[in-house]
Amino acid sequence: MKLIKPIIFFLTLVTSIISFADVFVNGYYRGDGTYVQPHYRSSPNSTVTDNFSYFGNTNPFTGAIGTNKYYDNPTSDFYNPSNSIYNPSNSIFTPSSYSIFR
Repeated sequence: MKLIKPIIFFLTLVTSIISFADVFVNGYYRGDGTYVQPHYRSSPNSTVTDNFSYFGNTNPFTGAIGTNKYYDNPTSDFYNPSNSIYNPSNSIFTPSSYSIFR
C-alpha cells in the first residue's frame, strides 16, 4: 500500500511532462518556394499565451524573448477587439460589397 502513492505520483508527473512537450517540425517548402528550417514549437492548443513568440516568454531552444502580443487573438492578455479580425465591424466584406442583388 505504501508503494501505490509514489507510483501514482510518478505517473502523474510523467503524464503532465509529456502533455506539455514541445513539438519538432520537419523542414518544408512554402508555396512560394521558401524553405523553412526544421524547428521546435510549443504543443498546439487553444491559447497563444504559451507560445514561444508570446510577449515575455523565452524560447528554450534559442534563448529568444517573445515579442508578439497577439492583439487579434481572444486568448491573449493584449487582445483588442476594436482592432481584431474577429470584429465584424472591421470586415472588408459588408453586405453591399458582395450582394448579388444590387
